[in-house]
Amino acid sequence: MSAGDKIGNKAEDLKGKAKEGLGKTTGDRELEAEGKTDQAKGNVKQAGEKIKDAVKD
Repeated sequence: MSAGDKIGNKAEDLKGKAKEGLGKTTGDRELEAEGKTDQAKGNVKQAGEKIKDAVKD
């Protein structure tokens, strides 16, 4: 996994956490759901990169 991919995936996860927190704070369920979706996307991408790394090794 390249450093750029790691950073991008982590950034997406952090963005999702921020959206989720803001959604919870403001009572905006749609924003909260978007945050959870962003976190899931980041986690899936990170898992895919780990699989690629495992196959390379």
